[in-house]
Order: sequence, then structure tokens, then C-alpha cells
Amino acid sequence: MDSAAPSVTDRADVTAAGPVLGLVTSLVDAADWLYDHWYLFALAIAVFWSVGEWVVRRLAGKASAERMALELVSNRHFDPSLEEIFRRGVQLARASTAMPWWAPRRSKAVQIRLRADGSAPLRYRVEGPAGGERLLSITPFGPDITVNRARPIVDKPRTHTVRAEFILRGKLISPLRVVPLNPDPLQPLVDAVADLRAELGDLAEIRLDIQRAPKWVLRARRLQLLSAARRSERRESQRAARWLRQDASGIEDSLGFQLQQLLSDNPGSGNSRRLVMPPVPRRVEPAEALGKLAEDDHLVRVQLLVMCASNTEGRAEARLAQLQAAFDVFGGRSRWAMRGWRLGPWRFGADHWPTRRGFARRWNLGHCQPPRANWVRLDELCGLLKPPTTHCRLPVLAGDLPTFAFGECELLLQGIYRGPDGRERLVATYAEETLFEVGVGKAGGGKTERALAQAIGWAHAGGGLIFVDPHRDSWPRATPFLAHDTLMPRIALIDLNGLGPNPRISSWNPLAMHQGQTAHEVVEAIADAYASALAWDDATAPRALTILTAALAVLVAVNEAACQAGQPEGQATIFHVRALLTDAGFRKAALTTVAGRLDEETLSWWKSVFPTLPPEAFAVVLNPIARLAANPVTRAFLGQPVGVYNIRAAMDSKMIVWICPGGNGPTDRLLTALLARDLLRAARSRRDTPEEKRVPFRPYFDELITLTGAAPETIAAMFEDLRKYRCHIHGMTQLLARLPAAVRLSLVQNASTLATTAGSKSAVAPITAEWGDSPSPDRVATMDRFEHYVSMNVHGRRIGPIQLRGPHLDDVFADQARPREVPALERAAQANAGALPLDQLTDRAAQQLDRVVAFLADHSPAAVHLTKEENEWT
Repeated sequence: MDSAAPSVTDRADVTAAGPVLGLVTSLVDAADWLYDHWYLFALAIAVFWSVGEWVVRRLAGKASAERMALELVSNRHFDPSLEEIFRRGVQLARASTAMPWWAPRRSKAVQIRLRADGSAPLRYRVEGPAGGERLLSITPFGPDITVNRARPIVDKPRTHTVRAEFILRGKLISPLRVVPLNPDPLQPLVDAVADLRAELGDLAEIRLDIQRAPKWVLRARRLQLLSAARRSERRESQRAARWLRQDASGIEDSLGFQLQQLLSDNPGSGNSRRLVMPPVPRRVEPAEALGKLAEDDHLVRVQLLVMCASNTEGRAEARLAQLQAAFDVFGGRSRWAMRGWRLGPWRFGADHWPTRRGFARRWNLGHCQPPRANWVRLDELCGLLKPPTTHCRLPVLAGDLPTFAFGECELLLQGIYRGPDGRERLVATYAEETLFEVGVGKAGGGKTERALAQAIGWAHAGGGLIFVDPHRDSWPRATPFLAHDTLMPRIALIDLNGLGPNPRISSWNPLAMHQGQTAHEVVEAIADAYASALAWDDATAPRALTILTAALAVLVAVNEAACQAGQPEGQATIFHVRALLTDAGFRKAALTTVAGRLDEETLSWWKSVFPTLPPEAFAVVLNPIARLAANPVTRAFLGQPVGVYNIRAAMDSKMIVWICPGGNGPTDRLLTALLARDLLRAARSRRDTPEEKRVPFRPYFDELITLTGAAPETIAAMFEDLRKYRCHIHGMTQLLARLPAAVRLSLVQNASTLATTAGSKSAVAPITAEWGDSPSPDRVATMDRFEHYVSMNVHGRRIGPIQLRGPHLDDVFADQARPREVPALERAAQANAGALPLDQLTDRAAQQLDRVVAFLADHSPAAVHLTKEENEWT
């Protein structure tokens, strides 16, 4: 046999190796083909990826179309605890999974939208799957949060828009900074949008998407972090060993070490190198290596998107920079930073290709595709999981408090508000919501100036008012700004100070019936005014009240008969009560004339009870009237049969009436009480007019302490009742504590606007107490002059208290000042009030009793003759 011939074993090996060699050859050929045709493989991968992405986007878009939105509105008492906020975060995370099984993960998210567009300082909305609405609508925050179903928001296109996506920078495992709840963590964001101007198209919106962390992604991330930690530890061990060997070699090669070896007893030992033991790598602790990713509970992924827009160039970019600075508050070892990169002055991020389309898709559809680094725990997001709390200072926007416009009848001027950006604007409240107003502050603090500015603005807008000022200082202050031809026919001045040698005085007969008053209402008004000014009641002065009421009933009946007879000049006045009580002839004629107009009980009292009264019983009734008669001004004002003053007509015709009573003595208090009670009666008489046809009217009461000293119950009743008749009171006082309790309680309870200037702590404390001592009395007491803290009602909710600067007439209404027309205004105001020289009115008042007697003689069955001596008391 030939030794070179293959053996059976060799042939078997070749046969067995054939298939293996063929397989290897095929694989090599396939790899070579793929290498030559790599583009086909890449194309197939791209096609499969594109088809898969298209399917995912379609499904995600379909799932996102079924989302719902809720808007959360907090009140000023909203102060949640950390536990309540954390529970809300758990709700949000749970609600993010309330989606159909086929929904892609990018659509399984809950979105928090913080939006500032001028309608509110910061609107707080939550959007999520429709299946999570029931879970999200019930919050753990209690009654201090109102949850409303929100409508979709459609924004008008702005000229300039910037976008940004924020990612977590720093150590992935490190948490964000723990921000305390006081002050509110949202305060930096609120401050960043505080100077937003809606008229310029400014818009800022922050969207925080919360998504539950996928388990497999979390495990992969943990493995990656542990592997990185182990590699880092090994590198550190190797570096330490290397430095250790270098240090040992350096020591052995040093001159000192060699000399030590030469001098030692065993010099041979120096020929061998020391054995250096390398450090063992430290064991990696999972809790230390994983940080906040160590536990599964309450771990979420987040996506933070921001968009700012404006119609003015540069404002959107500046707003984004402000928001970026606001997010720095949350930064610690991990911080929020804008995604992208910068090249010189240019920044490439969400506003540029290729990420802009993806940003727009996520923004419009609410898809959550967070970066790999955006892992957080719910307790890191507590500051963003709730609306603004009571510890957040919210700016006052134009949408919250309207801007005053001169001549606008729907607005009432309140003051000058200085915004966060330093801009000042005149702010106002809506007239229909400003029912009652109270201003408190020390003398010279600016409360009267503020009321004058408001009254002048209201007058120019066509509104009617009455300004009652016992000191008269307000009239010369206001006249330059009221001296307009359009206003002069509506202005009337009733000045009872009697200034000058022969002053001009208006006239008013409280008992007159020529204006169509109701008899019993007139009697009741005058009797109540007497009782209020003289502190009468049924317990202390029952007989005096009875005598006065019976006398007034007779005189009012006489006046009613005179008006029906066409002789209003024959009406009696309040000074004729004395003749009725002390002159038998006059009394008989009056009772005979009006016997058919009085009820049986009143006639019976005059017949049976009056004759039994002793003469001294009349003194308590006649003494106040005698004091009124002793003052020539009040005698002329009240002694005319047909008075011009008619507050009911002034209400209905939008008159501007200025009343200066002239003092605060006993006589003046009685006159003030009569005027106040007549105002109350006139306002209540508007019940004969349908509510929608009642013309708004605004009484302004300066120095409430003086006015309420004369008529406390009357002023209190005004604050309680007049709103129903569209008569809205504005009162000013130096000290709230000096007011009678009934007045103080009524005005504070019903005040739509509450204002205070600086003053002593004890003086301003009752006002700040109504605000929950925020601001504190210490802060209010140290305000500058003309500064006010004011709380107002706008659109049914309270605004403030906010700090306003009181409007100064010379600044606010400088364009309306007409100082040269003041004399013409004075003449027109006196003419409209029917003012005549004092001596002329005095003579007429002295002769009025003769005219009343003449009327009674003509209309009485038995003629009455009074001697001249009997008439001299008037």
C-alpha cells in the first residue's frame, strides 16, 4: 500500500470538516456581501424604524386626543402641608397610567401647565388621560382649592417666540434642592412673569410632564450606574496602587535611604526591593452608587418645556432668561439647565433644527419623551405640584384690577399702583361692585383727597353724588376740577357756614309735601332724626316722642292740604311746632282744618290726652327747635315753606350736591341728623321704581365721627339697606374705634372696599385684623404719607390688600383743572341750590306763620285770629 495514500480516518476528517468549512465560507461571503451592500441593510433598518415610529405616533396621537384638562384655583388661605402635596404627586403619577393598553408610553403622562398671559398672575392647569379625571378632580388640598373643568386654550400667533427644554445637569443620582414652602417655591416663577404685559402680546408657559418610570428602563439604568461605579472604583484603586509604587520607588532611590543602608548592620538587605501591596478596590454600596434611584417608590421621569412669546422684539428672550434664573432656585448638586449648546452669541436648542419639530409635536400633543437624565422623586417636585399658596406674593395685573379711564362710567378710581417693573397705572374697581367703601387714616394722610378724586372722576363720567363735609375744605379743593360747562347745570352747593356779610343760603322744609312725599314717612324721618340726635328712645323719653310725633302729624297734614289746595306757600315749617303746642287758637284751626286727614287715634290723643299735659312737658320738645331758630342760618334754611333741596330728585337726575353743615355743635348735630334721615327716607322711597331703572347714586361722608355723632343709627341703616336702592355709601374717618358700635359693625361687614393710610398701631389694628394681619399693623403704621393699603372686590373676588399711592388731584386731573371758571361754578352751584341772601330768607321765615294762619283761616270752618304778640316767637 502506498504510504502517501490517505487513510480512512483522514478521509472521514475531511468529510466532517466540509460542512463546517462551507458554513464559515458562507458566513464570510454574507459578511462580505453586507459590507459591500451596507446601504441596503441600513435602508431596511430605517424603513422598519420609520414604520414603527409612524405607528407609535398615530397611536399616541389618538390617545392624546382623549385627554382632559382641569384648572385649579387657590384662595388666599391655601396653605398645604408637605404630606398633602406629596399625596397629590402620587395621584398625578397614578393618573398618568389611566390609558388604554395599546397607548404608547409617550402618551402616558400627566401634564402640569403654569401659564401667564395677562388673565391671571399664574394659571395652574392639570392635563392628563380622560380616564384619570375622577382621580385628579378630587384633591387632598381641601376646600381651599377649586377644581374646574378647563376648556382648550387657543393662542393667537405672536411675532416673536422662543422655546426651551430643561434637563437635569450634575450628578444623575443627586436630588434637587429641597425648597421650603414658605416662601412659596413658585414665587421665583411668579416674579419672573410679574411684569408681563398682555397689551404687548406677552405670554409665558411652563409645562411639566410627569411619567411613571418603566421598570425595565430603571433596572437598566441601575445596572449602568453600578457598573460605572465599579469601574470608577477599580480605576481609583489602580491609580492609588500606581502612586503607591511610585512613592515606594522614590523612597528607595533617594540619597537618604542609600546612606541609611550603608550605615546599617545588614547592608545586604538593601539589595532587594520592598514588596508593595496594592490597595483592594472598595466594595460599591448600591445605596451610595444609585442615590435617589435606589428605591422604586415614587420615582418618576419628567419633561420640562418652556415657551415665551411676545409681539415686541426682545421681550420673549428676556422672559425666558428670567424663567431660567427662576429655576436656579431648585438647583443643588443637580440643577435644571437648558438643553442645547452654545457657539459664541448663538444658542442651538429647541428653537432650531433638528429638535424644533420634535419640540412642537410634544408641545401640541402633550407627549412625554424625557431625556435620559430626568429622573426625580416626587418629593423633589413638591414646589410644582400645587397652585400658589398663601405665602406667594401675586402681582396685580390689568385683568385682575382694571385700569382707570377718565370718563368711563363703569369704573371708580382707587389709586396709583406701582407694578413689579416700576410702571405706575391708575387702577379702579367696577362701579356696580363697589357697594360701600370705608377709608381710615390719620389727618392729612390723604383719605379725603382720594375720595375727592374718586368723586370727581365719577361726576365727569355722568354719575350723581352727594358730598357731605362738615368742614367745607373739600369744596374749594374740588371746584377747579368741576368747573366745566357740562357739569355746572348738575352741581348744587348747600353751604350753611354763613361766610361773608350777607351769605347766600339754600332752603329746605323737612315737612313740605309739594314734592310728593308720603306723609307718614316724613313724620317718621323727622321724629327718628330728633330721637337719634337727642338720644331719645321709648324708655328714656316716651312722652317727648309722643308729643313730637303728634305735632308733626298735624303739621304734615296741614302742608298736604295746602299743596292740594294749590297754595304751597302756606305750608308750615318745623318752627311751627311751638305754635301748635302753645297757641290754642292756632291749634284749634289746624286740627279743624285737617281733622279729616288724621286717623282716629291721633285725633283722640289731641282731644283727650293733650289737655292733661302740663306746660313744662313741652320744653324738652321745644328747646332743640328754639336753638335752631336762634341761629339765623338754620332759621333761614329750615324756615321756608317751599324748599329747593330735594335729595330724591337729585338722586334721579344725577345731581352733584355738596353739603357743608357748618359745625359739630348740638344744633349742627340736629340739622345733620335731619339731613341724614331724609337721605335714608329718600333712598328707601325708590322702591316705587323698578330696580333696573334706579339711577346709581353715591353719598360721600367725610368725617364720619362727626356725622355719626348726630345720627348713628341712621348711618348704620344706610350701610345696611341702601345697596338695595343703588345708593352706595363712601365713608371716611380718622379712627374706626371712635365710631358707634352699630355703625362700625355695619360698615366693616358690608364694605366692598376697605382702605387705610398710615396711623398709630392701635388705630389701624381693626382694619388689618379684617385682613388677617397681613399686612401687619407695624407695616401699615410706618407707611409714607398718601400711601394706602386697599382691599377691593373685582369680579366677585377680593383683590388685595395691596399698596396704592393716593391720587393727587393736581396730578391725576391736571388736564381738567379750570381755575378761571371757579367763580362761574360758584354762581351756578348756588343758583341750582336756590340760594338767596340770608336777610331775604330771614324776613320770609319771620312772616311764614302769618301765611300759614291765613291759609288755615281760608280753609277752616272757624276763623282763627292770632295777635301779633303770639307770632313774635318766630
